[in-house]
Amino acid sequence: MISLSARTAVFDIDGTLCFDGRTIDDRILAALVACERVGHRLVFASARPVRDLLPVLDGAFSSATLIGGNGSLVSIDGQVRARAAFDPDTLGALMEAVERYQATYLADGPWDYAYTGPSDHPIRSRVDQGNLACRVALAELPEVVKFLVVGASDMAALAEAGRGLGVTANHHLDESIIDFAPGSTTKWEALTSLGIGEYVAFGNDVNDLELLRNAERAVRVGAYPGLDDVAHVTVPADPEAVAAEIALLARADPAIA
Repeated sequence: MISLSARTAVFDIDGTLCFDGRTIDDRILAALVACERVGHRLVFASARPVRDLLPVLDGAFSSATLIGGNGSLVSIDGQVRARAAFDPDTLGALMEAVERYQATYLADGPWDYAYTGPSDHPIRSRVDQGNLACRVALAELPEVVKFLVVGASDMAALAEAGRGLGVTANHHLDESIIDFAPGSTTKWEALTSLGIGEYVAFGNDVNDLELLRNAERAVRVGAYPGLDDVAHVTVPADPEAVAAEIALLARADPAIA
């Protein structure tokens, strides 16, 4: 048994709870239900916009807090709000870099999206799975909260150009994508803005770094080396192993809470 003071559990989605881009294994869902039943507050924090979190959760955990767009979107009690967006000047400069490096992209507004990449790109299957939004031109988005580059003539140079503009840039080498977020927006920064300071976190990738670094118990799913220094526990990227680790929370000793 483990002892925890935190009564909030924060979970990344893709590569942490979801391994096919569409669903969460029943064993993981059962472990999450057990955690909620004993009083843990559940938070799902993803690079996906809230729109694309909903089909994966499939109606479960309606009381959970959702953090989308790596912290730029928050949904509480079903109310989605943008808490960070690219300012017009920064977005304009980013688009100049996009043009310079012949980049294609997925740009998310608070709900709708713009997409210029190939129809068969793997990311396309994760976008608006529930047919809840509209694909529009970039100029039609009221604001841009997340900007994902899916192809460019020089991805590394484009990532550096974005960082030079003061935006957060996560270059996912394994997927050949760059995830841009406004300013210093992160999942952890969004979590703290909600007044959550003590929590357990599960994550698998570079965009979970600060989330895990500041957790009471940090669980790395898989073997991403960038989380070596912050993970307290590492479990295989396997539904059974993840479910077993989540189930520990339901049995955790709350005596020091």
